[in-house]
Amino acid sequence: MSRTNFDMLLQAGCHFGHLHRKWNPAMAPYIYTERNGIHIIDLHKTVAKIDEAADALKQIARSGKKILFVATKKQIKDVIAEKATSVNMPYVIERWPGGMLTNFPTIRKAVKKMANIDKLMNDGTYANLSKRELLQISRQRAKLEKNLGSIADLTRLPSAIFVVDVLKEAIAVKEANRLGIPVFGIVDTNSNPKNIDFVIPANDDAKDSVEVILNACCAAIAEGLEERKAEKADEAAAQAQAEAGEDKPKRARKARKDAPKAAQDAPAAAAPAEEEAAEETPAEA
Repeated sequence: MSRTNFDMLLQAGCHFGHLHRKWNPAMAPYIYTERNGIHIIDLHKTVAKIDEAADALKQIARSGKKILFVATKKQIKDVIAEKATSVNMPYVIERWPGGMLTNFPTIRKAVKKMANIDKLMNDGTYANLSKRELLQISRQRAKLEKNLGSIADLTRLPSAIFVVDVLKEAIAVKEANRLGIPVFGIVDTNSNPKNIDFVIPANDDAKDSVEVILNACCAAIAEGLEERKAEKADEAAAQAQAEAGEDKPKRARKARKDAPKAAQDAPAAAAPAEEEAAEETPAEA
């Protein structure tokens, strides 16, 4: 069953593209028609592409890997933050820090610096500093939190990135392509889909359009996470059962070792009884 449908996307305004004069010819396969100088996106293809992307995202989440959401448009920030947080995934909604993927160790140092400031503030190390110095440190901490707070739990490179408006986030796309990281993108008619691994042709400017697509994708990610939990629970139960099964054969083996001795004693006990029976038979005769 499809995760979205034509009417749902139409109501959200996913079919509205950009002006004809701003279009990218590479998006021609996803354009249905032109109306009043504006390109109209083929929503039947959008539905199919959403399902394809959602299935791939589900498998990534099921394997326990991270997906980085990227969108720095003002009208989209809140939606991205809400949806990414709901599935416990990192996101970037402020300016993309150059080299975030290609120079990831440096970004991790900045995140550790933020954690170090928190630690020194809590243990009283900064208690003797002047108000001016404390103000400078607090401002530095706030800046780091704004730019990197949402990726504080990202300890390694993400396995995929989900981009809203691949034209605006071109640097993020280039870094991901350079490292071979799969790119999922909501691509409008003015963008180039050639560097995007999973293209979702749709309106990337409207909040409702982005939200309906994110709902479908994040629902798939949530399913993948639930399946991973279920698999871990099954593995733990199977392991516990296997450990319990290993103890039972040991007891059985001990019983088997005692069995031959009992068998040897039985014929020895039966021999005197047979001799007595043989002696009594001639006397009766």
